[in-house]
Amino acid sequence: MMRTTGKIVGTAAAVALVGAVGVGGGVAQASSTATPAGNEAPSACRPANHTAKITAAPATAGHHHYRVTLTAAPGYDPCRLAGSPIDVRFYHHGSLKGVTAGHYGAQGTVVTFGPGHPVHFDIQVPNTGGGAPADEADFTLKAPGGVIPGESTAYGRLTVDVGTVIGPVRPGA
Repeated sequence: MMRTTGKIVGTAAAVALVGAVGVGGGVAQASSTATPAGNEAPSACRPANHTAKITAAPATAGHHHYRVTLTAAPGYDPCRLAGSPIDVRFYHHGSLKGVTAGHYGAQGTVVTFGPGHPVHFDIQVPNTGGGAPADEADFTLKAPGGVIPGESTAYGRLTVDVGTVIGPVRPGA
């Protein structure tokens, strides 16, 4: 009886080992084909892999400006962005503000974003004397060939109003 049990346990262990090697080989193959060579780290462009902060910028004639700076921590792969973020929504203490933002500026310029290479974009708001306070902006970033999946969020105090427009992503903080 002991011999039979030993053979069964030994056979089960061998099957498990072969199965694990087979599965492991398949996983390694899947991950190597899913990630292009040289891009082993997650992309800085994915919303979970960067932070965004809104700060007041110098005003121009007739407009308030706010700078949204995106920063990626070390360990993420650089990526390319282009144009103005889309689907921008503004919130104040969690309540959606009914301001739809347009865009301005050249939409085809490509910039590199990643650790040590922050980027920013401008929120331009007409100086109408009114407007709605906001403390959050949600937006979708664009790449040269389309949009980056997911929604990024920036935090900071600003005022938004009808006629708010978003400038293209530019290099620097």
